[in-house]
Parts: sequence; C-alpha cells; structure tokens
Amino acid sequence: MNLIDLQIKKIKRNKQLGLMVHAVVGYPTQEKSEMLIRSLINRKVDFLELQIPFSDPIADGPTIVRASEKALKRGTNTDSVLELIGKLRGDIHIPVIIMAYYNSILSYGLVKFCRKAKKLNISGLIVPDMPPEEEDRERFIQTSFEYGLYPIRVVSPSSSKKRLEINTRYAKGFIYSVSHFGVTGSGVKIGNDLVGYINEVKKTVRLPIAVGFGIEKKEQVEKLNDIADIAVVGSAIIRNYEKGGLNRLKLFIKELKEGTIY
Repeated sequence: MNLIDLQIKKIKRNKQLGLMVHAVVGYPTQEKSEMLIRSLINRKVDFLELQIPFSDPIADGPTIVRASEKALKRGTNTDSVLELIGKLRGDIHIPVIIMAYYNSILSYGLVKFCRKAKKLNISGLIVPDMPPEEEDRERFIQTSFEYGLYPIRVVSPSSSKKRLEINTRYAKGFIYSVSHFGVTGSGVKIGNDLVGYINEVKKTVRLPIAVGFGIEKKEQVEKLNDIADIAVVGSAIIRNYEKGGLNRLKLFIKELKEGTIY
C-alpha cells in the first residue's frame, strides 16, 4: 500500500487534519535547503511536498517563484533534487510528494524519473501542467502507476463537473483542491464560497481532499478541519523562514499543528 494511504488512515484514526508542507529544493542554498527540510521533518508534519525549481512556473506565486529563481541560479536541477532526497530518505518516515512541471520530468526522461522516484520511496507526484487529455500521448499517469507513484490530480474553482469526473478517473491518494483563482501564496478567506466549492468537489470526488494556495495562519487551518482532510502550506513556509530563520519556522509549524486537532 502506498504510504499516502497509510498516512491518511493514521490522521483519520487520530481525528486530525493532515498538514502538508512545501519546500523548494535548493532554496536558499543546497546546504540550507537540507537544513530547512530536516527542520520540517522534525516538526512531525504529515506530508512533505518537495518542489523541483523551474524557470517558467504557471501556478506559483511571487514567493515561490523567487525561491525557485534563487535555487536555479545556484545550479539546482532534477539530479541534485533527487540526490538530496536520497540523502534525506533514511530520516523521512512520512509520504514525500515531488512537485514539478512536466518539462523537468520530460527532459530527465519519464521512465528514468519514475524509476528513480520509486527507488527513493517517493509516494506521489504533483505536476500541475499535465492534464489528463495529454495522457494518450505522454503516458505520464500510466507510467506513474507502473512505478507505484500516485499522480496527485489538481482541481480548482474553475473545474467543471465534467473535469472533476475526468480527474477522479485518474486520481489516487487524494485530490489537491486549489482554494481560489490565482497563484500560490495569495491569501484565502475560509468562508462560504470555499465551503460551497469544496462541497461541490465532494459530490464527485470520493477521495480525501487537500486544500492549498494561501493557507498561512493557524486560524485558517482550524477552519479547514470541518471541510477538508489535508491543509497545504507553501509560500508561508518561505516567508516565515526569511523573517526569522529556522527558529521562527519551528514556531510557525507548531502553531499550524495545533490548528489541526479537532
């Protein structure tokens, strides 16, 4: 069984909201990136999303774009990302999900990438620019499954019922629901609009739901307890690290974890 499934069973058994945190590998440097990721692991988060930096992102807000640019300037590439994951792998006991844009995987070689990811015990892949309509040509989803990887599907408020149904057909693990129109890092209000949107997703999707984009406060996490299964925090990780280093980041994760208990 995929580690994502086991972790979801665990958080449900513990009656808590799962917390997935995001880090751009190679930011601010390879060495400091390793320290940052280790700090996240030690805070007992539930899922770890590690991003391969890319030069032309479509879904990332300014904070993650800036972090990716710094990582790329210092030479971070797919090989160095996988190398760092391999170095950390023995200390990671939670699902690791790689977030990447498809060109990074295509340039590396799809089969080669999935084979390496399986060897590193990666649990899933988030590739926001790989729609199901491309599957017949690219075979990304099929190849992911062949190597035991869950291709996490991403939906948004603009997703029609038909698109939800298409994504559900290929989905495993959980569905990543973007909380609002726009890019990562822009604040979100946990109000009636979001609740209504998630309820519509639930009518079609029979998988746990992760909500991300703009989650940056304990109070937001607490409100997600009633409507989602996993809260995803990304840009706020970088911002807190930049404001106060690892000490501030540790306190921030502690606050978020407190918000996951219901």
